[in-house]
Amino acid sequence: MYQHNEQLSLPMDEETMVWKYMDLSKFLDLLMSKKLFMSRSDKFEDQYEGTFSEPTYQEIKKLLEDNPMYLDSYKSKRKNMVISSWHTNPYESFAMWQIFTKNNEGLAIQSTVSRLKSSLQHEDRLPQYIGEVNYIDYKKEHIPFKNDFFPFLYKRKSFQYENEVRILSDVTPLHINVNEGIKIDVDINILIDRLYIHPKSENWYKKLVIQVVEQLGFDFSIEKSDLESDILI
Repeated sequence: MYQHNEQLSLPMDEETMVWKYMDLSKFLDLLMSKKLFMSRSDKFEDQYEGTFSEPTYQEIKKLLEDNPMYLDSYKSKRKNMVISSWHTNPYESFAMWQIFTKNNEGLAIQSTVSRLKSSLQHEDRLPQYIGEVNYIDYKKEHIPFKNDFFPFLYKRKSFQYENEVRILSDVTPLHINVNEGIKIDVDINILIDRLYIHPKSENWYKKLVIQVVEQLGFDFSIEKSDLESDILI
C-alpha cells in the first residue's frame, strides 16, 4: 500500500517516465507471482548504500555522546530497509541495457511515477513510500537524518547516470529476518505501461516473450526498441 510522505521529494510531473531493466527470469517471476521484488538495502553492489556522508557522520559522532545506541539502531535499519529501483528517463537508455542485461537478452518495463503509486494501492501489511534519489559529494555535502528514509535516498555523484526513483519500505514492524529481500503485491496491469525487448535480441527471443505474456493473460503493449530502428541514408 503506497503512503505519501511529504518529506520525500518526487518529480513535479507524476507522468514522468520510469524504467526497470531486467532479465527474462526476473520478469517472469514478476508476472507469475504478481509481486515486485524489493532488495535489502545492504545487498546492493554500492557499499555506500544507506550510509552517511562525512559531514553527517561527524554530526552523528556528537549525537553518540548522549545516545551511544543510535549507531547500532541505524545498522539494524539497513538490514530492514528494502528498495525497488527505477530509472527516470523520457527515452530508452543504451547504458541501462548494457548494465542490467546480458547476452543481448532482457526486457525494459516502461511506467510512470503515477503508475508506480497506483499499482501499490492494495491492502497490505507493509506501507510503501516513493522518493527521488539525490546525488551528492560524500566528502563535502550533508545528508539529513531526521527521516529514516533519507540515508537511502542519497548516493554519490558517480551514480548520477542512474536518475533513480525508489520504492522503499521498512520491514522492522514485521519482525522478520530478511535475506536478499521481500516481495510485495502489485497490480501488474497498472504497473506496466509498455514492455520493450532488448534491441539486439534474436527473433526467437522476441516471439517467446510475446507468447509468454499472452499465455499469462496480460495485454500491455510490447514495443520494438527505438534503438533497433532502421538506419536512414
